[in-house]
Amino acid sequence: MSYNSFGRVFRFTTWGESHGPAIGAVVDGCPPGIALSEADIQPFLDKRRPGTSRFTTQRQEPDAVRILSGVFEGRSTGTPISLMIENVDQRSKDYSEVAKAYRPGHADYAYDAKYGFRDHRGGGRSSARETAMRVAAGAVARLVIPEVTITAWVEAIGGDAIDPARFDASEIDRNPFFCPDPEAAKRWERLVDDARKAGSSLGAVIACEATGVPAGWGAPLYAKLDSELASGIMSINAVKGVEIGDGFAAAALRGEDNADAMRPGEGAPTFLANHAGGIAGGISTGQPIRVRAAFKPTSSILTPVETIDRKGNAAEIATRGRHDPCVGIRGVPVVEAMVALVLADQKLLHRAQCG
Repeated sequence: MSYNSFGRVFRFTTWGESHGPAIGAVVDGCPPGIALSEADIQPFLDKRRPGTSRFTTQRQEPDAVRILSGVFEGRSTGTPISLMIENVDQRSKDYSEVAKAYRPGHADYAYDAKYGFRDHRGGGRSSARETAMRVAAGAVARLVIPEVTITAWVEAIGGDAIDPARFDASEIDRNPFFCPDPEAAKRWERLVDDARKAGSSLGAVIACEATGVPAGWGAPLYAKLDSELASGIMSINAVKGVEIGDGFAAAALRGEDNADAMRPGEGAPTFLANHAGGIAGGISTGQPIRVRAAFKPTSSILTPVETIDRKGNAAEIATRGRHDPCVGIRGVPVVEAMVALVLADQKLLHRAQCG
């Protein structure tokens, strides 16, 4: 069985391939009566859109979204919301070599092993093109959780990290890297340019914070808020690691150092730290939800790499075409979208059980 849906109450399904005529999503479980139009979705797609700077793929896609169903007179009806984006700038001929041999690090071999054949044009469903529809669905999810503010940024590229002391949230949308540290953004220009000119690629770390999440969202054991977030973010193409709060760094702390100490507050405790990333026992504490995701370097590179062809013979492949020298850059709105989708689902799950 192939899984193309995510969520429990607020659920979405994506469809389409990188080089097909269109890609789309169906959002089900959206409460009725929410004001919704293409204008509510398009700004988030524009953040993810390719070809916006020399640091991303030069594929020119307007990513103009159309709402096909589930909205009447500007409001959600409670029925499935169908969203579609046409693909207009495919170059399938760029993938002639990929049809013959596998790109190491990409899903080419794994798809062949599972299905017996694959859509080699841009990677088909394994292409990051699919994430455009996550962003569109995530825009709908944000309307379900208006009390929550979600902000993501690039924390590191190629191992070069920002200086937390220079963190300025107003800088995130002022540079092509979604970087809150202007000095790091300047360094990354050369770093990414050098990788692109060398026919290589770089990985990245994205951090995301959601504020305004009340205490109580999530569930013990099998619908934990942190496990749902980890699952959603790990499902993003190229993500190879997820941390909640301090993540792996917590393993180096002593119990008293890792504890999020509490003091009396007005109507809720005042926390003196947030090592847990706003989640305890799988349930939100009312603190900011903090998540980090590690994106691997783009597998489609011009640098020749040893591989095998479809017959199992030794080969070498250099992937031509238009590819992101650092796919993590455009991953920022995708991470935000997955966080929004999980939180919208968890809000409705909480309401269903606790009223």
